[in-house]
Amino acid sequence: MSDSNVILKVDAIETYYGQICALRDVSFEVHDKQIVTLLGGNGAGKSTTLKTISNIEPCRVGKITFFGEDITTMPPHKIVERGLIHIPEGRRIFKDLTVTENLELGAFSLKDDRKRKLLIDEVFCRFPRLRERYDQIGGTLSGGEQQMLAVGRGLMAQPKLLMLDEPSMGLAPLLVAEIGQIIRDLNDEGIPILLVEQNSKMALGLADYGYVLETGNITLEGPASELIKDPKVVKAYLGLA
Repeated sequence: MSDSNVILKVDAIETYYGQICALRDVSFEVHDKQIVTLLGGNGAGKSTTLKTISNIEPCRVGKITFFGEDITTMPPHKIVERGLIHIPEGRRIFKDLTVTENLELGAFSLKDDRKRKLLIDEVFCRFPRLRERYDQIGGTLSGGEQQMLAVGRGLMAQPKLLMLDEPSMGLAPLLVAEIGQIIRDLNDEGIPILLVEQNSKMALGLADYGYVLETGNITLEGPASELIKDPKVVKAYLGLA
């Protein structure tokens, strides 16, 4: 692929927690229309990578560009306004607000009330269960419904790239399959996706390309169709899948 297809470019970033280096020399790209997955065990640096891209955790070394624009030190809300949307681990919905209020907050930068209502209608068409619970308090939803709400809130920001952190965590197998289908549908509709997922079998089944993170370093990369057959990946991440 040519550089013109690169949506997100992460170039040799390093991130620290105090004096501890959480990411070292991490580089990767997301191209237009791709699903890219980051694989790795607990503590490998997957979530830290997404937080660094969103500038929730500052990047000490390296550069991050989005559609060619340097966003390395850009404030998080400005990154959201550019269309780079981060759906964090654990859903992080506003549990004391209703479904509709959560969705409205996803479009905080949108001044057009009519457009906001149209976006909410689109989310409700995609997730009929959320429409049924439009005035229900977010914290009373099931885990699967909360994940749908988190994705719906992300869609309210009209993403040009969606970063998903552990979307299947804590969900029953049937709901995991449903979330996987939602990810595939969003990508089919033209939204590039950067996926962090403990369920490596699901992630590689969805992704076009993958990177393996170990203790803050990328140790392996390749097309997902090849990684899923790689003996090291099978042994480390797919043995129990």
